[in-house]
Amino acid sequence: MDAPMQTIARLCLLLVLGVCGTLSSPGLAQEVIRFPAKGRVPAGYPPQYAALIAAAEQEGKLVVHSTTDLAIAAPLVEDFQALYPRIEVSYHDMNTSDLHSGYLDDVLTSPTTADILWSSAMDLQFRVANAGQAQAYDSPEAAALPAWALWKNLAFGTTFEPIAIVYNKKLLAENEVPQTHADLTRLLTDRRERFAGKVATYNIERSALGFLLATQDDMASKEYWSLAKALGGVGAQVVTTTEAMLTRIAKGGDLIGYNALGSYAHIAAKKDPTLGYVFPRDYTLVVTRIMFIGKKAANPNAARLWVDYLLSKRGQTVLARQSGLFAVRADVDGVDPASTLAKVLGSNAKPIPLGPELVAAFSEPARRLAFLKQWQQAVAVKN
Repeated sequence: MDAPMQTIARLCLLLVLGVCGTLSSPGLAQEVIRFPAKGRVPAGYPPQYAALIAAAEQEGKLVVHSTTDLAIAAPLVEDFQALYPRIEVSYHDMNTSDLHSGYLDDVLTSPTTADILWSSAMDLQFRVANAGQAQAYDSPEAAALPAWALWKNLAFGTTFEPIAIVYNKKLLAENEVPQTHADLTRLLTDRRERFAGKVATYNIERSALGFLLATQDDMASKEYWSLAKALGGVGAQVVTTTEAMLTRIAKGGDLIGYNALGSYAHIAAKKDPTLGYVFPRDYTLVVTRIMFIGKKAANPNAARLWVDYLLSKRGQTVLARQSGLFAVRADVDGVDPASTLAKVLGSNAKPIPLGPELVAAFSEPARRLAFLKQWQQAVAVKN
């Protein structure tokens, strides 16, 4: 081969090697890894749902403000992202009051709000949704919810959570464990010295959930204020979360906790054999964590995907089996769905329904303040 031909051959070889090198370069492989497959339409959904998925992936983000602990919500977030890997989730773990006040501030002062608001403070969530500060969404999963857990496609109940009396198994004799609200009142009244400073309950001035439970107790039983006075008689410790109650009881600082979230007690009791809990046999309040889409959600399509996921049988199964909460759907097998708990509790279960009656009784500031004052006097809480 003469010199000109050799030069041309070398140039061709170098060009081929350069192309091959480019195709096999780590940089291009990384590009493939960074772009996973798109989310698929769930089984049984209409084909046009693909357009919603595409719009959500175009948004690429979901912002959730929630009172559900991050450790409990993590399996749900991870499974959601397994379905929709192109959507980044920003999850904010907040207390009920901060979530509520922060959202109202954003509605007034910010161009956008959180995409999803998910809270156990049922009355506050309903109040906001009913005031026109939530986006309506006709979820394909809404039909699977019990009637009490849905409000006009604006607010969605996601859990079935009985309210419990919790106690320390090592420090409380079996015959001392109260089985009803009246039992607890008698126990604290008759054995005041034994339980002095050893009982925990919600601070209803600082906990929206605590206020809700106290007002629902008042409506459910004429004996509520006798119990409140008994709590005051033993100098009950007031806390802002069920977690705080459980921690105090597990450490032996308190013997009994009143009005704890049964789902959290259930999770904690599995990990710590010193913790016990009972659902009162005279009546057991049942709350649900209410979810709605923010009025000015920056990512409304991603928010709709989250609503559908959390209400779906798949999402409810993850919620029950991995997150440890009780599913609101009755068709979640092998865990503790609403149907199973409802059978255990029977007619004693009193789910708090979504509707105007949830807030009507204490919608007037004067009545709310009067209730708080009466509670302060009964439980002997100082401002």
